[in-house]
Amino acid sequence: MGFVYELKMALKAMGDMRAPKPTFSTDQIPDLTGRVMIVTGGNTGIGKETIKVLLQHNAKVYMASRSPQKAEAAIAELKEETGKEAVFLELDLTSYASIHKAAEEFLSKEENLHVLFNNAGLMLCPIDMLGPEDYDLQWFTNVVGPFLFTKLLLPALIAGKASSPDGHTRIIATSSSGSYLGIIHWDTLKDGPARRKTNSQELYFQSKFANVVVTRQLAKRYADQGIIAVSLNPGNISTDLQRYMSGIQKRIIATLLQPVQLGALTQLWAGTMPGALELNGGYLIPWARVGSCRREAYDDALGEKLWEWLENAVNDK
Repeated sequence: MGFVYELKMALKAMGDMRAPKPTFSTDQIPDLTGRVMIVTGGNTGIGKETIKVLLQHNAKVYMASRSPQKAEAAIAELKEETGKEAVFLELDLTSYASIHKAAEEFLSKEENLHVLFNNAGLMLCPIDMLGPEDYDLQWFTNVVGPFLFTKLLLPALIAGKASSPDGHTRIIATSSSGSYLGIIHWDTLKDGPARRKTNSQELYFQSKFANVVVTRQLAKRYADQGIIAVSLNPGNISTDLQRYMSGIQKRIIATLLQPVQLGALTQLWAGTMPGALELNGGYLIPWARVGSCRREAYDDALGEKLWEWLENAVNDK
C-alpha cells in the first residue's frame, strides 16, 4: 500500500509538469494602489517576476533579499521595465539576527502589511552545508527562517486588514511538487547520523512538505484575525534554484522547465485575486488551479506537532 501511494504521489508531481494552458492572466489583477507587500527572494527568478507584476499594478513592494548588490541591480532593472521602484529589505533566512533585523526595519517603516510572499528557497545544496545550530540548511532556509519572519510580521499583517479592500491580508508560501514526495523525518532536521544517511533531495522534499503543513496551521490559527494563508506548487521553473544540480541533472531537467512568467502566475493569483479568499489553508497547482498535497499534510496532529517544534526552535532567538 505504501509503495502504491508513493507511486501515486510521484505521478501527481509529474502531472503538474503537464499543466494545461493557464486561464489566469496578470491583466486580471486589480489595481493594488495602497497595498504593501513583501516578496522574499525577490531579486531573482519567480520572486523578481512577482515583484515586477505587483509594481505594474501599483503595489508598494519590499524586495527581501540577502545581497544588497544583487538587489540593487534587480531594483534598477525593474524600475527601467515598470517605471516603479521596489524597496530593498536586507534579509538572510539563514540568520536569526538578520531575520529579526529585517522584521524590525520593516515594522519601523510600515504599520500595515497586506501580503507576505514567502517565496525564497534553497534546493539540493551539498549535504555538508548547515544552518545555525547545525540545522539542515534546506530545513532552516525553507522552514525555520520563514516561520520566524512570518511570526515577527504578524502584528502588521493583522493590522493590515483594516486598510485592505477585501478586509483580509495574506500569507503566500511557495512550496513545490516536491511536497508530494516527502514527509518530515524528525531525526534529520539537525546534523547527525540519520541526516547523513539521507540525501539532499529527500531533505528538500521534507522542507517543501513542511511549507504546506505550516501554512495550514497559519490558516487555522489566524483566520479569525483576517489572515488568509495559501501554499502552492509554482511549477517546474527555470530559476537559480537549480544552481546546485550537476551538469547532467541540469541538462535532463532543462527539457521540463518553464519560464518564470508562468512560475509567478500561481502565487500572483493567490496574493491578489478575490478567489483566494475562499481557499484559506488551501493548496494551488500550476497554473493558479486548486489542488491538494499528500494526505499527511492534512493531519492536524502533525500540524500541531510541527508548530510546537518550530515555536521551540525560534523561541528566544
